[in-house]
Amino acid sequence: MATTPRPTLAYHCGIDAAMEVIGGKWKVLILWALNEQPCRFGELRRQLPGITEKVLTSHLRELEADGVVHRHSYDELPLRVEYSLTPRGQSLNEALAPLGTWGRENIIGN
Repeated sequence: MATTPRPTLAYHCGIDAAMEVIGGKWKVLILWALNEQPCRFGELRRQLPGITEKVLTSHLRELEADGVVHRHSYDELPLRVEYSLTPRGQSLNEALAPLGTWGRENIIGN
């Protein structure tokens, strides 16, 4: 299934552009879950308690359209699909790492 790229918007700064990709409650958590290894849909769902199938599907499609997540369908029955980070997604996760450190030090550590 080919994903249609989202239209490019006029951004005011780099943060504005990044927030277009990671905006939403679950997208950063999806990226973080895919950081270690490719995951199937059910695995992602288990790693993200509280996310609905509809939201996970929608966010994965958007992240794929933004070029940060790759969807690989295996030609076998039953159908098997794995999601993984693209190089662009890996670099986005690297950029988010300092934010995670800040949260641990300033919110969780209190």
